[in-house]
Amino acid sequence: MAEQRRTERLDQPREPRGVKLPRFDAEAFGRWSEGIARGMGTANFIVVMTVVITIWFGWNTLAPANLRFDPYTFTFLTLVLSLQASYAAPLILLAQNRQADRDRVALEEDRRRATAQKADTEYLAREIAALRIALGEVATRDFLRSELARLAEELDEMGQRRQRLERRQQEKDSRQERRGQRPTDGVGLDEPRDDLDGDLAPDARPDGAGPRRSEG
Repeated sequence: MAEQRRTERLDQPREPRGVKLPRFDAEAFGRWSEGIARGMGTANFIVVMTVVITIWFGWNTLAPANLRFDPYTFTFLTLVLSLQASYAAPLILLAQNRQADRDRVALEEDRRRATAQKADTEYLAREIAALRIALGEVATRDFLRSELARLAEELDEMGQRRQRLERRQQEKDSRQERRGQRPTDGVGLDEPRDDLDGDLAPDARPDGAGPRRSEG
């Protein structure tokens, strides 16, 4: 008695006492009903039914009277067709309900996938926008090429300017050599002359100290 009380649970309804109905597998019954509904919805079923009813009519009309099992008015055939219709309708409805359940599950799954795909698309769009903004601040290949070309042009101009300055300096040195003066050895044209290098003429020194003349 104590074990029975322990097994009873308050969160579950008590089983009704009385005649217990047989239990069956709802999934198996549903698959069976779908198979019947699928078979009844084909052209083969219509052809077979037509052939059976034609043979039924022909036998109970043309056969001898003692061999006819359902004579005219065909009451037994009417009963059979009525039973078939009464069972076919619930089976077809059961199959439709199961198909509707599957369609609802498929629709929910499609909606979930569409939502996830939309979120992924928005995330990718934001990432692409961020990449475009970041790439806008990065030096591109064309920009680097243009900068290198500009620097090369500036270097060429500086080289040409230096060559012109050297050419002028060489011309000046050659003129000084012809005049008997010491060349400046590559010193720029605008370099100031000073006394330490001996660039100034003896009579042009700032202290006025030139070569003294002999007073004799």
